Amino acid sequence: MELLLSMIIAKIFCTVNADLSLERYFCKLEKLDAQSCKHVAGIRGYSKLSENEETITSNLFGKILDDENLNSGDIREPEPLGTITLPETISPLNPVSIEEIGNKIRFLNAEQKIYNLEKYGPVNEKTCVIVIQVHSRVAYLNQLVTSLSRMRNVENSLIIFSHDLYLPELNEAIRKIDFARIMQIFYPHSIQLNPNRFPGPSPDDCPRDLNPTKAKEIKCRNADHPDIYGHYREAAFPQTKHHWWWKGNFVFRNLNVLQNYTGVIAFLEEDYYVTPDFLWVLKLMEDAMMRNLCHGCNLLSLGTYLSPKKLNYSQAVVTNWVSTEHNMAMTFNKTLWEKLTRCAQTFCEFDDYNWDWTLFQVSNTCLESKLEVLYPKAARVYHIGDCGLHHKMTKNCDSKKAAEAIDKGIKQYSSFLFPDNIRIDYLKGNKMFPKKGNGGWGDLRDRELCMSFVQ
Repeated sequence: MELLLSMIIAKIFCTVNADLSLERYFCKLEKLDAQSCKHVAGIRGYSKLSENEETITSNLFGKILDDENLNSGDIREPEPLGTITLPETISPLNPVSIEEIGNKIRFLNAEQKIYNLEKYGPVNEKTCVIVIQVHSRVAYLNQLVTSLSRMRNVENSLIIFSHDLYLPELNEAIRKIDFARIMQIFYPHSIQLNPNRFPGPSPDDCPRDLNPTKAKEIKCRNADHPDIYGHYREAAFPQTKHHWWWKGNFVFRNLNVLQNYTGVIAFLEEDYYVTPDFLWVLKLMEDAMMRNLCHGCNLLSLGTYLSPKKLNYSQAVVTNWVSTEHNMAMTFNKTLWEKLTRCAQTFCEFDDYNWDWTLFQVSNTCLESKLEVLYPKAARVYHIGDCGLHHKMTKNCDSKKAAEAIDKGIKQYSSFLFPDNIRIDYLKGNKMFPKKGNGGWGDLRDRELCMSFVQ
């Protein structure tokens, strides 16, 4: 069945309904005659599993054995966001626009509207929840949305877009997505809404590279609080960490639809790209974690920086979580988030503008048990963003070419997608010691704003 599913995925990159006959779908796709179709039916079914407790089977998509139902329209063509052109530089808002957009954001965050409920029904415990942190790289986001539309069982998901920019054209395009339940939330303390005051840049802030002694002489606002490298605050850098921390607290604590949700939530970023079996493998891994078959792991990561060559696509690894290795598509439940929020002071005071490096500090110095991650040896999510906060804009910032390169790799190894089970290995990672942060988080105002999200 694993091979058959992967052959289908390699050819059509689409979603198949859970009640669709796999054989009849394959026969229709390949234009097989009745006898050939019968042969296909003879090789169907899940392979028998060993009694090894680390072999997990997935029942997410039910029993795909009904030969009597082949509905029209089962092959869904993806509908990406389309062409959205944004200016290279987004001009600061005037006071009237700031007030207007601020009011809209407060309303939308309180309304928490879910689109496509009439098509896919209410959110329940079996719904897959995905949260995407969005800034302004629409071209990359378009590729991510396209890849999401190709996931098996995407119609059973709730996809939440969390924005730190309010862009009407982008909002309209996202609300037209029709392959899943959709929600938008908005980070309310963005630079866009505060162009001339904290958390944006204030006119009396100290310049980044001003000598601290000179800063005290001219009495700029944050003269007493440079970072550990002697630099002063740059508003664009701490915003990403603020947004990540606010987003997690808002999703786990303030979204009405998830108040009784106990499953894991996958956190993506706008420049990621997922494989068609992303949700399939996520379910296998979640089952392993919930059944305590992963040596005490407490979070999942669907990405890895390992080369796809000669990897076992049905194998997963448990090891100690390291920010530079396991920060893609981090997935965890409310129980872990509440443990993290009890370490809010550590998170908010560590002088590093990166949320993942900060989380590594939390894991090593505050949590009772360090973070242990379960990840697939073959990634189910890829980072395609060559341009952004940590990268200079160059002519190589081509999201389409990056996505096409990933597609080529996925097709090359497509026969290994959709494993019937996963086998889990335990890898004792190298002992990692906390290091001083990367700076950019020395300003007391950032620390106070960060703490306010959990109060």
